[in-house]
Amino acid sequence: MGTSAPHIQSQVHRHRANWRGLVVVLVLAVVIALVGVSRMEALLRDLVSLSILRQVGIGIGLFFLILIPLTGIYSVVSQYAFWEGWLEGIPQPAELLQANARHEGGQQVRRFVIYLDGIHQQEKDHPPRVSAFLEELKQRLDDDHRLVRDLETYTFLPVALADDSGSAWFWRRLFHWQEHHPNGFVQLLAAVLVQANNVIKVGISSDRRYGPIRNYELALKITLRLAEEGFDPSQGSELVLLGYSGGGEMAMGVADYLRSICKVPVQIITFCGVFSGNQLLERTKQVTLVVGTRDPVAAFGRIAYPGRLPLLPFSKWNKVCRQGLVQREVIAGMNHNGNRGPFSERYRGEVVGRVLDVLRQTERAG
Repeated sequence: MGTSAPHIQSQVHRHRANWRGLVVVLVLAVVIALVGVSRMEALLRDLVSLSILRQVGIGIGLFFLILIPLTGIYSVVSQYAFWEGWLEGIPQPAELLQANARHEGGQQVRRFVIYLDGIHQQEKDHPPRVSAFLEELKQRLDDDHRLVRDLETYTFLPVALADDSGSAWFWRRLFHWQEHHPNGFVQLLAAVLVQANNVIKVGISSDRRYGPIRNYELALKITLRLAEEGFDPSQGSELVLLGYSGGGEMAMGVADYLRSICKVPVQIITFCGVFSGNQLLERTKQVTLVVGTRDPVAAFGRIAYPGRLPLLPFSKWNKVCRQGLVQREVIAGMNHNGNRGPFSERYRGEVVGRVLDVLRQTERAG
């Protein structure tokens, strides 16, 4: 049986006490960290005579002791607030796919290809290289395929980080520092912190306890966007989740929920994907991994998530592999990013070609 909304709600009720306890513990940890910062600063001032080294040390201490934990706390608290009904923005599943008069009489879409970006994503607008990749993919897709892009993969409400009602002031300041601060170290710190927020979201998605809640929230958000694009489950369209890097984890996390909500087959394609394999993938139509031979980040994912190693044959990932649902497409020489990454001019066309080949293969297989 598929995962349903009542099943998710029951999970929420079972974990509600754990949520409250976790929030209390994390808040206490931050208070302790704040109290200890002044003492750490005084110690650094005594031990380090050069002012620049002292500033760097203090910055690193603040980064690890305060900013990253606060980011994680906000991720947890915001989800808790959503499930407690304190926030609004996403309706119930039954309301998401009601017929939209704007789209009646339009061309039937056989497949919706939904792009989920990596941890570098800051807002719905993608960097130039990613935009060029998506534009080429859009141009080469069949006429009855539609590309769904510009989704904020790492927020569960339909807004960007800079528009989030609870933390917009923080992220906007951080984005400003990243682009305009005269100190290069502060620019680097701001950029790393943005990515740290997204890494935390990937970690939550892979967690066996709270991942289902996070993934269900993102599935609702994607469904809302599909409704805006004219998706109608009665037309028999299919969904293809295309995830880059950490977007591969998010794709696998939402796949079974989208299948249950939308009542259509769901297929996953990742390139340079970093993922746990902890999710329910048995009812997914197919999982395709496009990997580069020089991609250390994606290779590290197999170590970070031991369930993908063959040493654990009864893990969810290995069971799916034995069922023949997983296939690999290898691109020689491709790295995770940069001038040899999937968005570079050197490999962009080949990655798009592999994605299109997979779509044609699954179409022929039925």
